[in-house]
Amino acid sequence: MFSPLDADLERGWPGRIDGDRVIQLAAQTLQAFFTGGGVAREHAEYPLDEVVFRAPVLHPPSVRIFESDGDFRFANPTAIVGPEDAVRLPDGVDELVPVLRPAAVIGADGAIGGYTLMNDWLAPSLAGTKAHDFAISLGPLVLTPDELEGLSLPAWASMMGVALQNTRLVPGDVVAAAGVPQAPVGAGTVVELDWPPFPFGVLRNTVER
Repeated sequence: MFSPLDADLERGWPGRIDGDRVIQLAAQTLQAFFTGGGVAREHAEYPLDEVVFRAPVLHPPSVRIFESDGDFRFANPTAIVGPEDAVRLPDGVDELVPVLRPAAVIGADGAIGGYTLMNDWLAPSLAGTKAHDFAISLGPLVLTPDELEGLSLPAWASMMGVALQNTRLVPGDVVAAAGVPQAPVGAGTVVELDWPPFPFGVLRNTVER
């Protein structure tokens, strides 16, 4: 999802990167693009250095975050922020721990439509689930499964099997794998996360009070 630098679009438009250009796709959202089979007409082209990337899914229907024990917790869909957005310290909190996770965006028929990066922010000084309830960064790029052939992501089959038990997944749902905590940060810190060799880009946010 992207928007031109001179356009104030909170959600943005779906696009495809081709070299140093971004090509706008004829879909309302990334969910709609995946539901349509990952095919859409192409619209205008924009230079890559003249666009801003947005959260791939700004309002996901659900967010499931798995840990290394194979179980998951639900996270707050309204806490999603995009790349380059500010992340504000919760009240009474001085330090955050960025937690880097690979995440899948669900497409058509409950299958994985693509993969992206997640920063599952943690406020260690808050108790219980509120420690994660204030911000989840997603982006900047979504890579389709065929783009990742030959690269080893976590074992999504087992996570998807658990996620699908007694329910269904819909386009735009987000499923995240176990994470890697980073060094604690405070107000004024610019946090940059990537996951070599996967070409997800850099998920960058500034921590603010």
